[in-house]
Amino acid sequence: MTETLAAAELTDPGERRGGTGTARFLLGKVGAALASLLLVVVLGFLLFRAIPGDPVTTLTRDRLMSPEQIAQLRERLGVDKPLYQQFLGYLGDLLHGDLGTSFTYNRPVADLIAERFWPTLLLVGTATVLAVALGLWLGVLAAWRHGSAFDRAQTGIALTLWSVPQFWLGLLLLIATHGLFPSGGMRSPDAGPGFLAQTGTIAYHLVLPGVTLLAVFYAQYMLVMRSSLLGEMEADYLTTARAKGLRDDLVRRRHAVPNALLPTVTLVFLQFGMVVSGAVTVETVFSWPGLGLLIYQALGVPDLPLLQGVFIVLAGAVVVMNLLAEVLYRVLDPRVRAR
Repeated sequence: MTETLAAAELTDPGERRGGTGTARFLLGKVGAALASLLLVVVLGFLLFRAIPGDPVTTLTRDRLMSPEQIAQLRERLGVDKPLYQQFLGYLGDLLHGDLGTSFTYNRPVADLIAERFWPTLLLVGTATVLAVALGLWLGVLAAWRHGSAFDRAQTGIALTLWSVPQFWLGLLLLIATHGLFPSGGMRSPDAGPGFLAQTGTIAYHLVLPGVTLLAVFYAQYMLVMRSSLLGEMEADYLTTARAKGLRDDLVRRRHAVPNALLPTVTLVFLQFGMVVSGAVTVETVFSWPGLGLLIYQALGVPDLPLLQGVFIVLAGAVVVMNLLAEVLYRVLDPRVRAR
């Protein structure tokens, strides 16, 4: 009985420390994420006001307006106030969930983001899912055949695609296909109203921008997975597994790949967070009606509320996904929990 009580006394503090450590870890990560979001708000406000150009001048370029009318427009848009007053007003609206009203479209920024979000999610989400599957599969094969002709070829292709500018790759695909696929838009104007007809025309328009993003995304996953698996191949546990008589395929599938996947988890989450980071140029080249094209159009004015709203939403998504990746990494890897 005495030994049982003594063991309980020794175990309970450790368990309490483990629970406290997890809580401290979560609080620290959430606090850091909130601080990052605050920094995003401040930078998002200041960054776009440093862009050359006057939105009022751009909006009134082809109109005959008196100085009084221009002054009234500046007052209505809120760009006549000192910078600190604009920031305080912007911060107050943001705390109430108001991202402002677009200068160009005269619509709430939140509505525009919600409207353009789904085309971008379709484009980048499809490319990312396919890139994860293709990149991880080829990365495993290349690492397991390290030094072979297949490994050298795949590594060379991936490095080339990763270094190529996306807009340039998109233009090359447009030239290479020579009208085989649509060069812009998301739907054909003559497509029927039915579900199958709409799905078919969207998929047809998705081919070129999707392949452009797929080529770049897959290269990242392939190289990261290859590098991670190469670091595991000389580990002692793989030697032990082979010594037990396990086939090479089982050693790779059951032991090496699960451990090598851990660094890739972070990349996958960050890629989903940066859902539009690589789509700005691609959507512009192919006139895909998503957030990337919306950003490009807003930069020409500059449409300050729209740029700020999209920047906060996208940067916030990156921060949240990074937080989820760190938490999931701690769950998947016992070595991180032991620290």
